[in-house]
Amino acid sequence: MPGLWFEELPVGRVIDAEWTRTVTEADNVLFCSMTMNVQRLHLDAEFAAGTEFGRPLVNSLFTLGLMIGMSVHNLTQGTTVANLGMTDTVFPAPVFAGDTIHVRTTVVAARESRSRPDAGIVTFRHDAFNQAGALVARCDRQALMRRRPVETA
Repeated sequence: MPGLWFEELPVGRVIDAEWTRTVTEADNVLFCSMTMNVQRLHLDAEFAAGTEFGRPLVNSLFTLGLMIGMSVHNLTQGTTVANLGMTDTVFPAPVFAGDTIHVRTTVVAARESRSRPDAGIVTFRHDAFNQAGALVARCDRQALMRRRPVETA
């Protein structure tokens, strides 16, 4: 499914990502390496074994990126102009290698752009859940979305 136009995003609309994604240890190590995050809690199994979690945590910024990325295909692919910001980001439960994530997005606000007649501003609430149904991440994302083009004869 291609991305949705501004007109297709009324407040209250719920869109589930079309797939799930199992997070791997390699995902976590690669992401930490690429972002130069050397936090032992993400990378050192012996260290993490001595924490309350008992094993390495997946980097929360990977979880955030995965959550938003999983929504792109059937929500904003080809119809977004730009992200405007992200607010109210929380990680209420940890993600571990082997967890399978699914994402649900709810439109929580939408308005026409005052400066761009070809676009509107939409606030998406992205929720990511693990295989047990626990909420592992939430973020409100504001995006400038294209309006449906006017068809000419």
